[in-house]
Amino acid sequence: MKTVETHDKTRLYVKDWGEGPPVILIHGWPLSADSWDDQAMAIAEAGHRVIAYDRRGFGRSTQPWSGYDYDTLADDLAAVIQQSGAENATLIGFSMGGGEVARYMARHGGQSVAKCALISSILPFRLKTGDNPGGTEQAAFDQTAEALGADRALFFTGFFKTFFGEDSAERPVSDELLEWARGIALQASLKATIACMRSFSSTDFRPDMAAFTVPTLLIHGTADKTVPIAASSRVAAQRIANSTLIEYDSAPHGLFATDKERLNGDLLAFLRRPA
Repeated sequence: MKTVETHDKTRLYVKDWGEGPPVILIHGWPLSADSWDDQAMAIAEAGHRVIAYDRRGFGRSTQPWSGYDYDTLADDLAAVIQQSGAENATLIGFSMGGGEVARYMARHGGQSVAKCALISSILPFRLKTGDNPGGTEQAAFDQTAEALGADRALFFTGFFKTFFGEDSAERPVSDELLEWARGIALQASLKATIACMRSFSSTDFRPDMAAFTVPTLLIHGTADKTVPIAASSRVAAQRIANSTLIEYDSAPHGLFATDKERLNGDLLAFLRRPA
């Protein structure tokens, strides 16, 4: 098993597939690098080196008590980039993973990054505040934390139905897919699951938007009920210079499964474009 060791000795599980220009995939909450497999296969087969890792506390990475703030998570991403020797990499962050991309660009000056892609991303700020009226009420996140503490297996059963838009006639997903996602989510520690939810719901990335100085692609579904597009990618696209937003009409949050063929095609087209 290949791993990367962070500054606090946390070991991150890493998949390293293919050869060519590097692409680093950062997964969403509450999943692992396995959620990227369909995209990783397509990108590697198209002639790229694909690096996908499990966030600390999730999947096969170790489960420390601390380090679930975005500064530490961005430093974890820096460790992956440095120890893998990736140069002129494309960073692709899904949902919560968009936060690592943004904080890495700001905190580490975008070192070794040629392009960025943000899929169903939480950027720029999830929480409803006086100057962010389109965000989500704090009470909703508090209820999620309470539900996770009470019975997270039950919580994830309902969560993933919304995540993948199970009620969509256009994009049906199987019961087996829902169970697979729930199984991945339950690999994470309860501490990491709740702490990361607190981080992505409360971290204000608006000051980080100016750090995107490379071509940036945003993709988001218009029927995303997990991270609504109006308060996320539409706003982020206005704040990120040299960005392109592609909206998937009627698509839910989990585009890597519900719209994988289109997503693969759009990502490969973006990778082919000169930086």
